[in-house]
Amino acid sequence: MELGIGMFGDVSLDTKTGKYRDASIKLNEILEQVKLMDQVGLDVFAMGEHHRADYAVSSPEILLAAAASITNNIKLASGVTVLSSSEPVKVYEDFSMIDLISKGRAEIFVGRGSFIESFPLYGYDLSDYNQLFEEKLDLLLKINNEENVSWSGILRRPMENQTVYPRAFNNGVLPIWVAVGGTPESVLRAAKLGLPLIVAIIGGRPKQFKNLIEFYKQEYLRAGHDESKMQIAIHSHTFVSDNQDVIDQYFFNYKSQMDRIGRSRGWAPYTKEQYDGGRSKEGALFVGSADEVAEKINDVKEFFGLSRFIGHMDVGDPSHDIMMKSIELFGEKVAPQVR
Repeated sequence: MELGIGMFGDVSLDTKTGKYRDASIKLNEILEQVKLMDQVGLDVFAMGEHHRADYAVSSPEILLAAAASITNNIKLASGVTVLSSSEPVKVYEDFSMIDLISKGRAEIFVGRGSFIESFPLYGYDLSDYNQLFEEKLDLLLKINNEENVSWSGILRRPMENQTVYPRAFNNGVLPIWVAVGGTPESVLRAAKLGLPLIVAIIGGRPKQFKNLIEFYKQEYLRAGHDESKMQIAIHSHTFVSDNQDVIDQYFFNYKSQMDRIGRSRGWAPYTKEQYDGGRSKEGALFVGSADEVAEKINDVKEFFGLSRFIGHMDVGDPSHDIMMKSIELFGEKVAPQVR
């Protein structure tokens, strides 16, 4: 069972000035936080990709490369690479370089993207949303497994016996996970390809996802893949503090970001009742004391048969000192109870 922390690089809004917090400060805080994750023995760090004013990271690859130079053991992943609006050749090249710098610690989580800002930004048509992902994943997997690539699709020019360098540390192959938000078609695609699955569970009750994960297991085996190589993870909002005042105050960080996203998606304002419900034993928020968070992770580990849990820990941009303490508790108190 591997334990990791994910981030999107949230930057909070100063309501008095109407300006977001300095991205430079945030980026350097993240690097300090990743260094601490490595020191407390966590297994994975996953960095998300966004193209909005309220997130500091548009290129996970750049931040992960910086993290590779200051860490020794922790795996470094995108969480996620929005593959539909990315160039697969460049994705492989960037992550193979991170892999070489880190001596084999790079991973790619690929997804279609629940935020769509990158599509018009990079000149893609949203009507091609599904086909872009299918084609680009096919090409990325081809590049990952073959040094000389011949490939053809519909939305991208073909490749004819072209080489992609540099090759990744472990015989040119990078671990590639498929990240999904609950769409059965996405789960089926991952299962048929025999790729590891990571499911974002950020609302409702985790147990509602039981059928989806069982569907993945069934189709993975039906496709003839080796059961011993099956890997399943979930990614959920997480925050750890043994100080109840900090947990209570974190509601306001969480609400600020949920409401900011929600305004563009037609959501009702986030409430304290939702927060408390999410923190309950059956809820999808892994927010609480070290013992409470460890107990909830152990529950989902057994319920789903997980090989990895990623706690998304910077929603609403908590202060750096509180983040550092949360990471410390996750590594030193939560992780031993789960392992």
